[in-house]
Amino acid sequence: MAKIEGRNPVYEALKGNRRIDEIFIQEGITGGKIDQIISEAEKQGIRIVRAPKRKIDQMSNTASHQGVIAHGAEKELVSPIDIVNYAEEKGELPFIIILDQIQDPHNFGAIIRTACAAGAHGVIYPKKRSAGITSVVLKSSAGAVEHIKLSEVANINFTIDVLKERGLWIIGADMEGEFYYFEQDLKIPLALVIGNEGEGIRRLVKEKCDFLINIPMPGKISSLNASTAAAIIIYEVFRQRFYS
Repeated sequence: MAKIEGRNPVYEALKGNRRIDEIFIQEGITGGKIDQIISEAEKQGIRIVRAPKRKIDQMSNTASHQGVIAHGAEKELVSPIDIVNYAEEKGELPFIIILDQIQDPHNFGAIIRTACAAGAHGVIYPKKRSAGITSVVLKSSAGAVEHIKLSEVANINFTIDVLKERGLWIIGADMEGEFYYFEQDLKIPLALVIGNEGEGIRRLVKEKCDFLINIPMPGKISSLNASTAAAIIIYEVFRQRFYS
């Protein structure tokens, strides 16, 4: 059973394909998104339970539930090839994000949110040493988890080989990349690799990348948060594909 916390995540789960069994709403709160959640839940015949704040707090894993927690099915995961097929069925060049051991759930959720907003077709992440789809990730993604394809894999290197066989270019975001991110033609079928917050992309994964790109940082700070770096490059892909 999955626990979904926060007003936007719960509302987006109701709008998505996930099965929701029941929704706990804090006593005394109404209006805005709460009324939308109640209305949508009633349309779908989902049980709504009013509960005191103390109980909601005890149920929460995120400490930022905003008075709403839903219980339902786990997010349905797909294979990497399912993501490629989905893009091709839409008549679009595949654009996939590969998260190489992103362990901070806030970064993980924020990257999913940006990927979804920019029209990426899916996010791939390893089963081990990864934040995974937790309550915090669901909250950090602001509901984007419900609207993008996700794939959990046992081996990133093997997955890269599979994607290459389907014609995708593998591009790594790395501080030592030989090209600036805006210098490269990104209007190609591609998978963008974002590395771990502290160590970056692992050596063997980096060696499998077709090329590495970096973000210039002429200021006094020489590194960026993983989700910030990902957002910059993700939107460069969007810009090139639709505005160049």
